[in-house]
Amino acid sequence: MKTFVVLAVSIVLVSMLFCPMATAAPPMPNDVQMVEPDPSLPKELADFWGKWEGRDPIQQFFLIIEKIDEEKATFYRWRSGTSLMPAGWNRFQAKVSKESGKYKLWHRTDPKYGSVIVEYTLKGKYLDVTAPKTAGFRYTRVP
Repeated sequence: MKTFVVLAVSIVLVSMLFCPMATAAPPMPNDVQMVEPDPSLPKELADFWGKWEGRDPIQQFFLIIEKIDEEKATFYRWRSGTSLMPAGWNRFQAKVSKESGKYKLWHRTDPKYGSVIVEYTLKGKYLDVTAPKTAGFRYTRVP
């Protein structure tokens, strides 16, 4: 019994030490250029701008929407990676559209990963992500 308690306490302590490292943001890419949205941009669209983090059942993600206007947004996305998709930062350009009074950003993935359309929509304080054949997930804003 004593061995079990020592082992359980050790596992908890090791987990507490390494959990912050697992959730820490990766270093930002060197060429990120954060450009604040133009003040004339609708607030619902300007609210996409900034840094976000999230995770799906398999990977962790960080998103930096560095520039947005009424037609497009440029952003970086980092993912922790899988055996099929490597970890790291990728730069994207998304189109802006408005459907049923709500703004969304969307882009196509790389053809080698199926060339599907990924959509980002704001839901309150969250940024929801959807793509065909996925459960989708949610980002939260980070400072």
